[in-house]
Order: sequence, then C-alpha cells, then structure tokens
Amino acid sequence: MIRVLVVDDSAVVRKVLTQELNKEPDIEVVGAAMDPYVAREMVVKLDPDVITLDLEMPRMDGLTFLQKLMRHYPKPVVVVSSLTPANSPTALRALELGAVEVISKPGSAYTVPEVAGHLARAIRAAARAKLQVQRRSAEAPPPVEATKLLQTTTHKLVAIGASTGGTRAIEDVLRRLPANVPGTVIVQHMPKNFTRPFAERLDGLCRMEVREARDGDAVVPGVVLIAPGDRHMRLRRSGARYLVTLHDDPPVHFQRPAVDPLFESVAEVAGPNAIGVILTGMGRDGAAGLLKMKEAGAHTIAQDEKTSVVWGMPGAAVELGAAEDVLPLDRIPRAILESRVLGEQGALAPA
Repeated sequence: MIRVLVVDDSAVVRKVLTQELNKEPDIEVVGAAMDPYVAREMVVKLDPDVITLDLEMPRMDGLTFLQKLMRHYPKPVVVVSSLTPANSPTALRALELGAVEVISKPGSAYTVPEVAGHLARAIRAAARAKLQVQRRSAEAPPPVEATKLLQTTTHKLVAIGASTGGTRAIEDVLRRLPANVPGTVIVQHMPKNFTRPFAERLDGLCRMEVREARDGDAVVPGVVLIAPGDRHMRLRRSGARYLVTLHDDPPVHFQRPAVDPLFESVAEVAGPNAIGVILTGMGRDGAAGLLKMKEAGAHTIAQDEKTSVVWGMPGAAVELGAAEDVLPLDRIPRAILESRVLGEQGALAPA
C-alpha cells in the first residue's frame, strides 16, 4: 500500500481526496492536515510514502513548506492546485523545488473522478520516483564542444518526449545545447496553462528560442516548440519544410498531449532525418512511437534508469528495443549533436 498524507486548507477538498483515494486498492490515506504546521507534525509521526500538497494555505504557503520539507525531511510530493494562468508560475516553482507532479483540483474544468484518476496515477509515480532536490546554478552549463556550423535547413529535427521529472530533465538537455540546434519539438505531459510559462522560463535559460507551439509553426533550427497543454502535437511536411499541427483528439495513455502521436508522425514524415529522445516518465507513452521512429531510420535515444526520476517510459522503450542508445541524462546532449542523422552537420558550433 502507498501511504498518503493529504495537505489542504479546505475541509471539503481533504474529505473528497481522502474518499476518492481510499477507493484505490493500492493507496491508503493515513492522514489529512489543514496547514503546513499540522502537516509537519504528521509527516514525522506517520512517515507517509507520498504527500499531496495545496499551494495556497494560511499561516505558511505551500512553496515555503515544500522547500523546508525537501531540506529537512524529503518526501515525494504531488501538488494539487487550481491550474490557472495566475497560479502556473507558482506550480512550476514547486516542480523546481522537487515536487514530482502538479495536477488540478476538482472544479469547473475537471470532475472529481477525472482528478481522482489523475491523482492516483501521479501518486503511484511519486511513490516510485527518485527524489531530486539539489539546486542548479543559475548559470547555464557550457554547451557541448563543437567545431562546425549547422547549415540552415529544416530537413533535420529532434523530437523529445517526457513526463514525471521531465521538466527538469528537458531543462538539463536544452541548456547544454547550442543556439543553432536542429529544429526541436517536445511533448511534456503538462496541463493547460502550464506549457506557456514553462516554455517562457526555458527561453530565458537556454541559448535557442523556446516557445509554446502554435498550429502551423515551422520546425526550424534554433527554435524549440513545446506542445501546448491539453492538445496533441503532430508533424506534417510541406515541401521541404516540417510544420506542426495541433489536435484535440482523445487522450492517449491518459495524456493530452501525448508523446506517441508526435513520435509516430515524426516517423512518418521525417524518418531518417530525425533524432528521437525519450526521457523520464511513468507509463509507456512514447515507447511504441520511438520504435516506429527507429524502424523508419531515425536515431533513437532513451534516458537510463539511474538518472531517471521514474524509468517507466524510457524503460518501456528499452524493453521494446526502440532505443539505439541508453544514456545518462548528461550524455544525451552530446549524443544528439554527434548523431549519425546530422552527418556532416554532426558537430554544431557553440553559441
């Protein structure tokens, strides 16, 4: 059983989450706290496996509590918050501080069963996650050494998929790539209202341009496109150019955006001109799509188990034989730049 502590100032939310989570055969709510001060005592007394945490609470806000928790008594944390544009920077900060996942509270946009299902899956992922609470330097790491300029072309591209722990893994990869990286498309399992501030934050940290994708955007060198929350992103070809298309098709592997639709479209239209990378995440999304990319001639890379927060998605890809290379996170940027797919362009110049 996964033992859970619910922390929320709303008695109604505490009751609803407790009732719904206790319906799961492998989850038991062992306590519910109305604020971080009560939660602090219950964490020590009950030693839960996972904590669900609201961010807007009296006496001490959730971010302050999370920061103290990770410093003194690290536990896997799933943030349960109102996912509005105004709240998204705070929730992204929670991920930076070590929260495993952020999901929506029950409300007008999400029903209680929908939220309960998402929360149960997030709790299972959190229970298996490797905590990563160390802080990064604000300075970008040096880019991978390189000697040649990438020619201006849209014929080569990088496709990346990630889920649990992926926000930090994607940052690690992108911050080590030069400004003239091949056009890059990314699916990170993330709710609506979160992908734009996530992209904006990466844009301020990385050498290339990073932004939330818009329907019809061209995939060009030096630009990274992040799939918007709650929309699938696929690739299509228009002459010599690759364009992204956004769709409201049903969720895949309980996710929208999902990695498989992107990877499958990349296999179909880009084939040997693509590099596919699957990073940390729970479940199997992206594994089948990465296999299709490999079969189409793409160079495929999976993050290794040791450096993954959850080795579900990359592990499934390895199990399928979809990954040519299985690498620790810090070696993936070099593997991208030295990929056979880039050929004569395989070494890029630093920014």
